This record gives sequence, C-alpha cells and structure tokens, in this order.
Amino acid sequence: MNIALFGYGKMGKMIEQIAQERGHTIVAKIDVGTANVDYGAMDVAIDFSTPDAAFENITNCFKNGVPVICGTTGWLSQYEEAMELCKEDKGAFIYASNFSLGVNIFFELNAHLAKMMSQLEQYKVSMEEIHHTQKLDAPSGTAITLAEGIIGNSSYRDWKLDTAGDKTIPITSIREGMVPGTHSICYESDVDSIEIKHTAHNRQGFALGAVIAAEWIQGKTGVFTMKDVLNLS
Repeated sequence: MNIALFGYGKMGKMIEQIAQERGHTIVAKIDVGTANVDYGAMDVAIDFSTPDAAFENITNCFKNGVPVICGTTGWLSQYEEAMELCKEDKGAFIYASNFSLGVNIFFELNAHLAKMMSQLEQYKVSMEEIHHTQKLDAPSGTAITLAEGIIGNSSYRDWKLDTAGDKTIPITSIREGMVPGTHSICYESDVDSIEIKHTAHNRQGFALGAVIAAEWIQGKTGVFTMKDVLNLS
C-alpha cells in the first residue's frame, strides 16, 4: 500500500516506521511549505498535521479520490462539512481523536459505564487528562470524545474545563513532562468512588491504530469510525 503522510512530526515519523514494518511504502511526506502533491501516487493519506491545515488536506484528498485517515484534532468545527464533501466526492474517511486500539475499547467501556451510572444521581462524574507540554489543544480530543460518550448515555448536557455544574462534566487538563496521554473518569459519591483509567505508555499504539485503519479502508466508500475498524458497532 502506498501511503502519503500529511504532517511529518513525531506522529508522522512513528507512522512511517510502523507502516514500513508492515510492508507498506511511504510515497509522500507533506508538511508546511510542500509545493507539489502527487495524489495519483497515493493509495491512502494519513493526516496528523495541524488544525489550520487539516480541512484543506482532507478535502483535497477527497477531490482526488484518495481515502483519508485523520488524527488531527482542533479542526472539528468543520467536521460536518468534511463529511458532506466526502459523500459528494464518493470518498472514504475515518476521523478519530485517538487511534489507539486500547483507547477505542476504553471509549466503549466509558459509554457502557455512563449508561449504568445514569440512574444513580448520587454519583457525580469528573474527568482528568494529562499530556506532554507540547500538546497544543486542551482538553484533548480524546477527553472530548469521552465526554460526548457520557453525554450520549446520561442526563449530562455538556462539558467545561475546570467547571462543574449540575449537568456539566468538569474536565481537568494537565500538561507536564513527556506524558503520551492519560485519561481518567471518576464517579464519586459520599460513600465511594468508581474510576476507570487509560494510560498510554508511548505513542506506538496511536500510530499502529492509524495504519490498521488505513489498511481497513481500502476499497471502501463512506464515513467510518474506529468502531467500524474494530467491529465494535
């Protein structure tokens, strides 16, 4: 499979290594200032670029018949528009706030727990996410996905950074050291606490999941998620 990398930072380099180990070829490394892009050489594009570049990268691929795997966060105000353009161009697209296989199982566990806890109003939920100091967005895209999983399965209506409310999930974002990513969700009452937590030990899980998604999307048309890739739907 011929893979183009949009964004060649730490994640791009790790995806390159894992893709090559799995027998794939990196045919392009497109970063800020890249002038000429040969879409005809690509079987799939993997985008870990920047919030400002992601939408244009994605839609240019759709126009040129290239499936897209996108892990860039911070651009989701344009996600609905991207989905519509994907359908118009008969493209193929997977966006995930986190491609780690373990995290996507954690998403399902989170939603199931939220559904179980929804009838127990004595428990109040809170979230914490910890990442390295170079991470640009807060809260993380993974934390937002987790919050949406709770909102979709409970009476909570929204989330806010460091702000609790009757129907608001408070999210604490911590930036320290070189932490790849830790996410915890706590339900607390006067008598006890229930906590679930996912800790990434390195970035390899994110990169591997993106490559697996790229392998899975070959020959498909439509907008998908990691639930489809992992058959969790």
